[in-house]
Formats: sequence, structure tokens, C-alpha cells
Amino acid sequence: MIRIGDKAPYFTLKGIFQGRVSDFTIQSFPGKWLIFFFYPADFTFICPTEVAGFSNMAHQFRAEDAEILGVSVDSLESHRKWAEELGGINYPLLSDDAKTVSRAYNVLDEREGVCLRATFMINPAGDVSYLVVSHTNVGRSVEETLRVLKALRTERLCPSDWKPGEPTGDLKLRY
Repeated sequence: MIRIGDKAPYFTLKGIFQGRVSDFTIQSFPGKWLIFFFYPADFTFICPTEVAGFSNMAHQFRAEDAEILGVSVDSLESHRKWAEELGGINYPLLSDDAKTVSRAYNVLDEREGVCLRATFMINPAGDVSYLVVSHTNVGRSVEETLRVLKALRTERLCPSDWKPGEPTGDLKLRY
């Protein structure tokens, strides 16, 4: 089981971004925070709300020195068609059709053969700083993901429902 502070499992996955296929790894984004999220499948009911939500807010994540990678077990061709149907996606969609990365991150529902909804925030040192995994029937909040990223980047203690600009605790953490 992956825990906070663990090194994020290494991966190399093919992904599609702006119509081009490339290989992606954690090392593809040196010095950046990585929002690495898994979703069950393309062309479903809840997933497009999350994928489009991250796409709509991608510039806000980049303003926080973070890059987004979406992952499912769908094929690259499925990702290509789906991204076109959604009007384009502002970050890469990666194909884990062999299901090796989903297993490494312990988010594969073996019975259903799809990923659970999972979000991992990987800090610039390659450590897992945040993770949340939920059942496939509940969509995640992209705004909450961005709020947590901003809180983590303060390297300070942030109370419940903290928002940028509000007071933080004095203790400074190092990642």
C-alpha cells in the first residue's frame, strides 16, 4: 500500500496530448508537482465531468507549478477519440491498458477491470504528498484538489477548509 511520504512508483506510459502520442514518466516533469489521477473509463457518465474539470482548471494548476496526468485502462485510440469529443484536453491522457501502473498504485478494481477514482499528488522530490481513492460512482472535486495543492505548497499547517490568503500555522514543513 502506498503511504504519504513514499516514493511514487515509477512508471512509463504512452499518452496522448494535443493529438500527439508520447511517453510520459514522473521524470518528464522535473521540479513540478504532479497531479496524477486515475479514472474508470472514457465515454462514461461521471468521468467526463472530472476530465473536463481538470482541463478547464489546468492553467490554475500550472500557475502552482503543477502538471496534470489523467490515467485509465483505455487505449490510446479511445483517449484520442474521447479528447476530440470533449473538445480537447489541456493535459495528457495516459493509457494503462496493461494495467501495470494501476496495480502499482493499488487502484485497479480487478473484478471490474477498471481503475478506481484516485488522485495522487507527487511533490517535486517524487514523494507522495496526498492521495485519495474513492468508489467509481462518486466524482472528485477538482477545486478541492487545487485547494489541497495550494495548501501543500505553503509548507505550513493549514486548518480545515483553509483557503489561500488565510492564516496558517507557524510550523514550516519540508518536502
